[in-house]
Amino acid sequence: MTSVALPYSAVPLALLLLACDPAPDSAAPEAVRGEAPAFTAQPPVLRRLTYAQYQSTVAALFGEGLVIPAELEPDTRVSGLYAVGASVTSISSLGVERYEAAAFDIAEQVLADESRRSALVPCTPASTIDSDCARAVLADLGPRAWRRPLESDELDRLVGLADTAAATFDDFDQGLAYALAALLQSPHFLFRPELGEDDPERPGERRYTAYELASRLSYFLWNTMPDAELFASAADGSLLTTEGLAAQVDRLLADERAREGMAAFITDTWMLSDLDDLTKDPTIYTYMSDGLGASARQQTLLDAEAIVFDDDGDFRSILTTRDTHLDRTLAALYDVPAPAREGFGATTLPESGGRRGLLGQVSFLALQSHATSTSVTRRGIFVREVLLCQALPSPPAGLNTSIPETTEETPTMRDRVAQHLEDPSCAACHNYMDPIGLGFENFDGIGRWRSTENDVEIDASGDLDGVDFDDAWALSAAIADHSAFAPCVNKTLYAYAQGRVEGDGEDDIVDWHAEGFAVEDYRLKFLLRDIATGQAFRTAGVAE
Repeated sequence: MTSVALPYSAVPLALLLLACDPAPDSAAPEAVRGEAPAFTAQPPVLRRLTYAQYQSTVAALFGEGLVIPAELEPDTRVSGLYAVGASVTSISSLGVERYEAAAFDIAEQVLADESRRSALVPCTPASTIDSDCARAVLADLGPRAWRRPLESDELDRLVGLADTAAATFDDFDQGLAYALAALLQSPHFLFRPELGEDDPERPGERRYTAYELASRLSYFLWNTMPDAELFASAADGSLLTTEGLAAQVDRLLADERAREGMAAFITDTWMLSDLDDLTKDPTIYTYMSDGLGASARQQTLLDAEAIVFDDDGDFRSILTTRDTHLDRTLAALYDVPAPAREGFGATTLPESGGRRGLLGQVSFLALQSHATSTSVTRRGIFVREVLLCQALPSPPAGLNTSIPETTEETPTMRDRVAQHLEDPSCAACHNYMDPIGLGFENFDGIGRWRSTENDVEIDASGDLDGVDFDDAWALSAAIADHSAFAPCVNKTLYAYAQGRVEGDGEDDIVDWHAEGFAVEDYRLKFLLRDIATGQAFRTAGVAE
């Protein structure tokens, strides 16, 4: 099939990206919080679908099982999140070509599959060119693909494209394929415009339109497009009411798709997608296998899902729980019995094993290490920046940041780090992260427990901001109890929901959500609802 030239434009909106400031040291109030404070609405953003959202949206439109090309415009992590990067990146010329090829490929798969075609095409074309039949298909699919009603001229152009292509190829389905491809490579599909409109209930302020709010909700809570009921609430205007919004948020959170949405947030925040490319030297780490990264990712997501949805529990326990989910691959690496013969099973790790929570899992220990060794720096940075939202300065240009090689005088990582920190230019920053990383040295570069390094007993003790710890077990508790951890979860979720880091005039509203999180015993399910129903999530600023 020869492609036709289709109009394409995508104008990215610039954002002011702020460094993630350390969370306040003050503890959350014990009393129930008061009314939400005033805030400054930020300029709207234009979010591109991430690769995962592209996949899920195509599946929602045409059904599961379609082959999606792996090489599309790559996601970009900004301020630690792909969700923020999606708001500040556009599409390259090569990316346009890849989306075009993907659109035609998907259209051809759909029309070649009789069951998918039957679900899509409600009519039997009377001839090669059947405008009425093409219109019936596109009038139904178009608003769902673009996540808003189509203007009459937009629908006319799509039908005209289908008719022209059908005449050219003397085939109705070939014509329809061009119209489907036009839908799927349009900026209206690939991007999520959130420009807002004047709010009649609050003169001088703006709100997101009903359809914009529907997409904001569904991609935040489900990581995919709105379903029919959410579209209906946008169409009748009930979504714009406080009661209607709350009802839809409750419905979305009660749906199984909310588990996928939470998994998307966890994957983005803790960089779990990087496990797809996990690489280790198999001559050093004999437990390395092609499926280890996927297993590690699934363990972490299942554990988070159990805490958030099955138990509706304190999210801080993700760092301290011994309850987990393992398959045979991970059970062998952790040196515990496999709880299931096939797939994953629930189990409780023994206290004597020294590992618990996220920071005792391969998803953290192996990912934040090198291919041939551990990395106290990477592990320490993860704790500081990702778990505590504390910004670290970049090293000066040209500075050698590598840890010295092993010698008889420096057999352990602690010895080599001590030597490294003798350089004042290194010590200023590394003193902030390396002592944390040393707390995980009982776990090697793939996450396997060890008591010695080069036949010398490992000392994993240290202190985290004045709290002493003897090992990773105690360090995990110190991080979970740190005054910055729970506020950091809130801050990150707020940025994930908004597609941007908090801006000037939003500190109080972000802290208000953090207070609610604390009052509600740090239940992430509560925080998801609190942010989704909050005024800041509904209010649009003025485009710059």
